[in-house]
Amino acid sequence: MVLLTGAPGMIAYAQQKSATNESIAVLISRDIDTAATQYKYLASIVPGGKFPRTIDNASGRLMTTGPGDWVAGFYPGTLLYLYSQTGDSTLLREAEKRLSSLEKEQFNKSTHDLGFMMYCSFGNAYQLTGNAHYREVLIKSAKSLLTRFNEKVGCIKSWDRPDTSIYLVCIDNMMNLELLCWATKATGDSAFYRAAVSHADKTLRNHFRPDYSSYHIVVYDPLTGGVKKKQTGQGFADESAWARGQSWGLYGYTMMYRETGDKKYLEQARHIANFILNNTNLPADKIPYWDYDHPNIPNTLRDASSAAIMASALVELSKYEPVRKKAKQYLETAKKIIQSLSTSQYMASPGTNEGFLLKHSVGSMINKEEIDKPVTYADYYFIEAMVRYKQLNKKSK
Repeated sequence: MVLLTGAPGMIAYAQQKSATNESIAVLISRDIDTAATQYKYLASIVPGGKFPRTIDNASGRLMTTGPGDWVAGFYPGTLLYLYSQTGDSTLLREAEKRLSSLEKEQFNKSTHDLGFMMYCSFGNAYQLTGNAHYREVLIKSAKSLLTRFNEKVGCIKSWDRPDTSIYLVCIDNMMNLELLCWATKATGDSAFYRAAVSHADKTLRNHFRPDYSSYHIVVYDPLTGGVKKKQTGQGFADESAWARGQSWGLYGYTMMYRETGDKKYLEQARHIANFILNNTNLPADKIPYWDYDHPNIPNTLRDASSAAIMASALVELSKYEPVRKKAKQYLETAKKIIQSLSTSQYMASPGTNEGFLLKHSVGSMINKEEIDKPVTYADYYFIEAMVRYKQLNKKSK
């Protein structure tokens, strides 16, 4: 439990001060090496056809899942990021083995998470290798995702429910639009792009409060496209700012600006960033509590996954920010998060944590799942944040 009070807080402060004084390039290089060691260990304990998810509460051992789980793409995606940085072919071979198990999900029309599942995995694989087969898998995945788009609502449906009078759309779904944007560039078919833009526009209109915090879920009427209700599924309350949801929104609108060049998406990303970075409940180390409005702050859990997603988004947003002072703030915050997550408070020692890199994430407090545990997507976005930061530094030099 990461509360950072009393003596443990002083230890964490000392560790963080040490990380702050260290060159960020050296720190990232060491973290990548540690991650590669961890993931080679993880590869040795993950059963065939399975994907790591978290650590089981009862046994303390690795908890895996099947290829149809929304998190399945993060493991091969992380391996591919690590291979791109280390050149270690054992990481590539392990990624390829898991891709073969994941491939059939290209035809899965029952989930909105195909962006997570297929673009974070096959998208990275295609970018690295240029393998034409991976391209075809991605196109078919995008076609499957497009079947969940409703013209009247203007959004991709998140979850299927027996009650057909409700149409659920979560803020997480912004992350799956990158696959659709890519598919239009790959095929020339504008239907994918138009659906992504429609979804982003409708979400911008209905998911956000005046302070630019977001609701987790908007419930639409599938017949009229009107809003029936706004609620949470994983946050503390319907009107609270669930931390990972804010990071999804920040990342999603930054990505949509990159894909479209539409300045309203850049403005939205800037507004979300301002909400997060100016929030009085954001700790000094920039690792947020699992909900920005939880009544027990500071005596509630931190969420490393929200921080990792935020860091990756802020590195990219800093490239587009026209105000130099703001761009510097975004990049410095991303750097601070990387430094904080690199301390022993959050990063596991090699051979521990069942092979996961980061500790202390909160998956779903309401469902009592993955509470104060490692999660596969925290590792993915942390590695991505460091790769992006490293590439941006290299480009600037």
